[in-house]
Parts: sequence; structure tokens; C-alpha cells
Amino acid sequence: MANILVVDDELGIRDLLSEILNDEGHQVELAENAAQARAARQRARPDLVLLDIWMPDTDGVTLLKEWSTLGLLNMPVIMMSGHATVDTAVEATKIGAMAFLEKPITMQKLLQAVEQGLSRQGAKKTASVMLGVISSPNHSAQVAALHAQADSQSAGPQPVQSFGLDKLLRDARDEFEKAYFEFHLAKEGGSMTRVAERTGLERTHLYRKLKQLGVDLSRGKRVA
Repeated sequence: MANILVVDDELGIRDLLSEILNDEGHQVELAENAAQARAARQRARPDLVLLDIWMPDTDGVTLLKEWSTLGLLNMPVIMMSGHATVDTAVEATKIGAMAFLEKPITMQKLLQAVEQGLSRQGAKKTASVMLGVISSPNHSAQVAALHAQADSQSAGPQPVQSFGLDKLLRDARDEFEKAYFEFHLAKEGGSMTRVAERTGLERTHLYRKLKQLGVDLSRGKRVA
């Protein structure tokens, strides 16, 4: 789960992006102008920012340049606009923006850009940790601890299976399906999109199935 700051002066856009990102298990901070964005960035320290270019007080490119000048551009920033020119997009990229999304933004492009941004941010944090370990007097012990942690994370959540074979078939099947979906929810960090892809179900069908089985949808996010 990541902390994502959405900066856009349009309420509908903020609500839509917030709903999609929350559904993917992320914590979302909202700002409708540059002043609120500055405060939210200072308060929440976001892992990624979705920043609209055209805003009434200070435009997104100016805010991006401000963060870069002050040394505050230490998170991926994805610019958004429905009217920006190619020159504006190029300028934002030169300043430090990671990507540019043109409105109206499709869910597929949004999630792809967010995933790429968070992957890049995660790689930077891992590099920082490794540099700190190398400079530490307990280098060998800490490297071993990091390897152990990586191994346990790569193994993913382990399913706990306990099905009563003496039950009616429909009851045993429901128990299996519930455990199956809970396992994938935990493995994918509560992401309904990725669980749908893994299980081969459409999201609408998946939602209905999980509710029917009584699966706690917040469980996967807590485990992750």
C-alpha cells in the first residue's frame, strides 16, 4: 500500500482517481490547488503524486519546478492534463516529472503509470537501504537479514487449508473457494484488479463472488 497525493482542481477528477486508487489498496490524499498540495506533501510525505497542469492559483509545472528547486522532488510525479501541448509535457519531463497522462484518463493507463512510478520509488528506497548497510559496521549481519527478509517476502502468503471432507459438496466447495480468494487477496495486497487477472474473473463477477462467500475485502490489505 502506498500513500498517493492527487492534485486537481476538478472535484469529479479527484473523486474518480481517489475511488480507483483506494480500491487498489492505496492511501489517497487530495488537494485542489497548489497551496493544499504543498501542505499535503509536507504532512503526508507521499510515495507518488498525480499533479494536474492547469490549476487556478499556481499551475502544475510551476509547482513541479518549485519542488525541484527546493530539493523536494524526491517522489515520482505524474502530470495530468486535458489541454497541455507537447512542449508543456516535454518541459515537465525535463524538470523531473516521471510521466504524463492525457485526460480523460483510462483506468488501465492510470494503474500502469502508478505501478511503474511506485516500482521506481521502491528501487530507490532499496538502493538507499543497501548503501546504509554497506557503510554499517554490522554489514554482514545486516546483509544476511535483508536476504532473509527478501526470501520471506518472495515466498508470499502461505495458504492455510482445512476443509471438512465429510461435509456436503456445496459446503466444502464454498470453504475451498473462500480460502482460495482470501489467499489471492493477501498475495496481491488487496488489489481487485490483479486478483481478477489471477483468477480469470471479471471484476464485477469477482465482487459478487466474494460477497456471496463472505470474504472480508479488507483482509488482503491488512495482510499486505
